[in-house]
Amino acid sequence: MQRFRVARLRPSLLSIPSRRTLARGRADVTASLVVFLVAVPLCVGVAVASGVPAELGLVTGIVGGLLTGLLPGSSLQVSGPAAGLTVLVFEAVREYGLGALGALVLLAGLLQLVMGALRLGRWFRAISVAVVQGMLAGIGLVLIAGQLYALADAKAPGNGPANLGGLPHLVADTASSGTALTALAVGAGTIVLLVLWPKWRPAARVLPAPLVAVALATAVVAALDLPVARVEVAGLLDVVQPPGGADFARLAEAGALAGAVGTVLAFALIASAESLFSAAAVDRLHDGPRTDYDKELMAQGAGNTVCGLLGALPMTAVIVRSAANVHAGARTKASRVLHGVWLLVFAAAFPVALSVVPIAALAGVLVHAGGKLIPVRQWRPLWREHRGEAVVLAATAVAIVATNMFEGVLLGLLMAVAKSAWETSHVHLEIVERDEPAGGDGGPGHGTTAAPLPRRPLLVRAIGNATFLRLPKLLDQLAALPEDREIELDLSGLRHLDRACATALGSWAEHRRGPDGSARRKAPSITP
Repeated sequence: MQRFRVARLRPSLLSIPSRRTLARGRADVTASLVVFLVAVPLCVGVAVASGVPAELGLVTGIVGGLLTGLLPGSSLQVSGPAAGLTVLVFEAVREYGLGALGALVLLAGLLQLVMGALRLGRWFRAISVAVVQGMLAGIGLVLIAGQLYALADAKAPGNGPANLGGLPHLVADTASSGTALTALAVGAGTIVLLVLWPKWRPAARVLPAPLVAVALATAVVAALDLPVARVEVAGLLDVVQPPGGADFARLAEAGALAGAVGTVLAFALIASAESLFSAAAVDRLHDGPRTDYDKELMAQGAGNTVCGLLGALPMTAVIVRSAANVHAGARTKASRVLHGVWLLVFAAAFPVALSVVPIAALAGVLVHAGGKLIPVRQWRPLWREHRGEAVVLAATAVAIVATNMFEGVLLGLLMAVAKSAWETSHVHLEIVERDEPAGGDGGPGHGTTAAPLPRRPLLVRAIGNATFLRLPKLLDQLAALPEDREIELDLSGLRHLDRACATALGSWAEHRRGPDGSARRKAPSITP
């Protein structure tokens, strides 16, 4: 009889999966607490800077954790209100009112859902990096210019140019006011702590810099009873106001429709681009599953749709919270969902805690965040190695500061397309002499006077992409050819020949073949 032995599984082997699961769960819980501590001052600060109640920033953070965090797409990046949309939200609230903000965000979220369903998420990776960096730099400049007023407990005049133009008056008013100087000291101290705290790495691993800076500033203001402005607090349910028919009607008015459409497009496109670029950056920070860009775009659209229904701020996935999540050891999407749970508990149980936070401290957090959006360190190597990219970056940033977000990004995209067209439309001429003479054998006969040898024809071969962008240089090179030589123009080396170049080359060839000119053509027809 054949015997069979059944191997016993060791208890240690049976316990390995549960130990790994437990370790993964502990890592996610720890990471969620770190992200929560980073998110609280950012959510509140972005809301205050946007001109809306502070609780609306927490509402967006809660939706970003509980809803977007559960949806497929990117496993470790965290969504919430972002500094990148602060300027645009502020202008929208000032133009259309707080009630219409929910309608704008709702429409933007629906547009993101449509783009995700059409599988357009991957195409956002085709946006020029210089345009994105310029967009972030412009946002950072406008954000800093606006928050400098909040540092001194003053009200910003309005848009970017007005804020920049009012800075001399702000300096004069602050210097003559003891209260403003006190608020400025609180905000400046917050910025200094944000810069120095990460250098103390053991402590920075335990407590994030934004939380420490805001908590310390709040404690100093409370202990010394300093006369600085504090965050105004309302109940969480009191600030949630779904948009009504009157809000949509206000956006549909004849004078406001074009601007409302532009705002919706700007919300959707900028939020999508920032989220998907953040996803690409987060993917480089961990070895887990890669991002599905179309699903992530739909997740962001679902989150913004719900935020719109609640009348909250628009959301994006931002690198600050996402990097904190990865560096804190998060393993799964549970960490970002739990961070939403902690935000909900905090907003529901401790709303009064916000009323002791000085606005100047939050302004310091946003000034520091705005400074990190400006690629100061990358500018010099970018200018040396890719000057065209540097020009696009700077032009986009300046355009955003001078006009608005949508027009600045549009100008940057147009410049990026023009730069690419200029670089790809490279064409050059190769000029060589033909072996045979232009006519006859040119040899002197016996007993006759020696005749001068005829000059050999020139072969001019065009190589590359001939577009209207290079036409002036191309015509200058052709005009410099000697008039007394026969020219053979060869266009077979061209990969592309547009209508403008074809017409111009045809006119040049006809002129050289005139009564006294000479030109031959060896190529496919150059007629357009």
